[in-house]
Amino acid sequence: MALRPDTDVQFIKGVGPKLAEVLGRRGIRTVKDLLEFYPRGYEDQRAARNIASLKADEIVSLKAQVVKVHALNLGRSHRKMYDVVVRDASGQIHCKYFRVPYKGYFERFSPFKEVRVVGKVIEYRGRIEFHHPDIRDIEVEEELQDALIPLYTEIEGVSSNKLLKLIRLVFEQVKSTPDFFTENLPMWIREKYKLIPRELALKQLHQPPAELAKDYFEIKSPSHRRIIFDEFFWLELFLAARKSGFKKEKGPLIKGDGRLVKKIIQSLPFQMTAAQKRVFEEIKKDLTSNSCMHRMVQGDVGSGKTLVAFLATVTAAESEFQSCLMVPTEILAEQHYLNAKQVLGGAGLRVGLLTGKTKTAERREILAALSQGKLDLLIGTHALIEDEVKFLKLGLVMVDEQHRFGVEQRGVLKGKGISPHFLVMTATPIPRTLAMTVYGDLDVSIIDEMPPGRSPIQTRVIYQNKRVQALDFLQEQIKKGRQAYMVYPLVAESEKMDLKNAVDEYEKLKDQFPNVRWALLHGKMKSEEKEQVMASFRAHQVDVLVSTTVIEVGVDVPNANMMIIEHAERFGLSQLHQLRGRVGRGEHKSFCILIMGYAVSDEGRQRTEMMEKTTDGFKIAEFDLEMRGPGEFLGTRQSGLPGFRMANLVRDVGILQEAREAAFEVLRRDPHLSQSEHFKLKEELLKTHGPLALAGIA
Repeated sequence: MALRPDTDVQFIKGVGPKLAEVLGRRGIRTVKDLLEFYPRGYEDQRAARNIASLKADEIVSLKAQVVKVHALNLGRSHRKMYDVVVRDASGQIHCKYFRVPYKGYFERFSPFKEVRVVGKVIEYRGRIEFHHPDIRDIEVEEELQDALIPLYTEIEGVSSNKLLKLIRLVFEQVKSTPDFFTENLPMWIREKYKLIPRELALKQLHQPPAELAKDYFEIKSPSHRRIIFDEFFWLELFLAARKSGFKKEKGPLIKGDGRLVKKIIQSLPFQMTAAQKRVFEEIKKDLTSNSCMHRMVQGDVGSGKTLVAFLATVTAAESEFQSCLMVPTEILAEQHYLNAKQVLGGAGLRVGLLTGKTKTAERREILAALSQGKLDLLIGTHALIEDEVKFLKLGLVMVDEQHRFGVEQRGVLKGKGISPHFLVMTATPIPRTLAMTVYGDLDVSIIDEMPPGRSPIQTRVIYQNKRVQALDFLQEQIKKGRQAYMVYPLVAESEKMDLKNAVDEYEKLKDQFPNVRWALLHGKMKSEEKEQVMASFRAHQVDVLVSTTVIEVGVDVPNANMMIIEHAERFGLSQLHQLRGRVGRGEHKSFCILIMGYAVSDEGRQRTEMMEKTTDGFKIAEFDLEMRGPGEFLGTRQSGLPGFRMANLVRDVGILQEAREAAFEVLRRDPHLSQSEHFKLKEELLKTHGPLALAGIA
């Protein structure tokens, strides 16, 4: 039978139902899926070498014999490092793995087994070795005639060589199939951005020309560029279409005269920063336009985003529209509620608080007041999206630390009004590359200036052997009348992890320093207990708060100027940055001490060193994105991030910018995609994202 892109893989010669089922579990269900299962690297057999001739930083391929495989425990942790020792006639070399590639990987290598090792030679402590090379069995039919051979990720025993043969067979079979490879990008885009045809790109990725070996190793070949551009372009076109739809969406007509806003600004005990004023003006312009606002406000910890949100609320209230603010934790909701009453109360605005712990009678009153229009601002947690929460006239929806909420939750909240204006805020600085992909349909405002009087935070990384000195320094700060936080990765003792925990350390510290007033705070405590502890800390009835990451957002105690984070290597970078932001909120010089545990990985060390180098959240976020990649950076709850097969947001930022520029240019030239050269773009959008994708360009 003739193969088409949507033909089931089982109909490829040599596949059949059983192998098709195995491939399907890896997402390869059609011929198109197989051709888009790209090589994870290439082996240049012209670089085949013996061990004695190896030099650091070379990517090489060699045949060798397994000597032994052994596992080493890393310090006191439960992690292991695996070492596969191989040899040839000229010598032997160690192949080290700091994680298991897949279950059963090392069981394949028995002594004397012939294997092929492909990887980059590393110099480590004066000797050369491999770190995470590709080791595979020498196959009888191993491909040797090509200088540059694609390497594929093995799929449940289906070898790289087998996958290569299947893909080459497909190319052979579709040679005579007309229009098998469709070209969706219009000619003007391909010419402007110097893109080779998609058909050629696919063929050369799987059958690379040997003379371009260096470009293929570095993922810089014309073929890579075309496929990466495509992956970014389709996402950016979807975002451009959505943004176009948002611009057409009519928002609530807010025409406040600004008197209440002026009154509140004049009543503030401090001057707003120029950045706060600029961002508020951008928001006000959106609110008073005919279009529905879809804006994200980014600002580092303590930059004053909340005040800007409150001023937006006042602008809405001047036209008798209600606002709501959804936040991820009860502590943060309570903090915002107290601040809102203080800032907005003088202007006569009525503020409510709704969380999971709000008592039934109080909840009934709040919901009644809300539905009758007697509340101007409702602040709360996920409780805001419950069915019985009904607004009389919702005009502005605000979401704080919005990356903690899924797209659906934000949509439910927005659905409680008729096209309300939408404002999302984050104190987790999002690198521009990520903002362009995940939030490319939002307008972005950045508060890039800190309020005056915020003291810089001095950060130091130490090891366990210096912990006593850190605690002595803590006591000195307490004697000066300051307060502090001590943060732990665990609430209680764990059998799986050899780490200090908040509950046990709290008891030890109380005994060790009886003159210091200690309190314990963690997520497993009841809401009333947590609130009581926080109230005592704010009132300076407690000197040191021993806590978990429950204090990560929303805790604002200006007198607290010191934080000690134990096992700092166990925390993510953005988490460390958020935690550190709890200090430095007052006039006193502030300190953050990161104490490292035993057997710290290179990655853990790099994270803490970055914290020592800078307090700039955007620099930290860029570094974090480079280290972890976008999926992990955002967390699994953030839906909307595409699973790129080849594109990389850090490495390919230049191509991303070009693809974004091209996508927005398409809609500027042809807002409805009605010109013949853009028909295929419209078809692809509809196929990939459904009718909603076309709502903005209809």
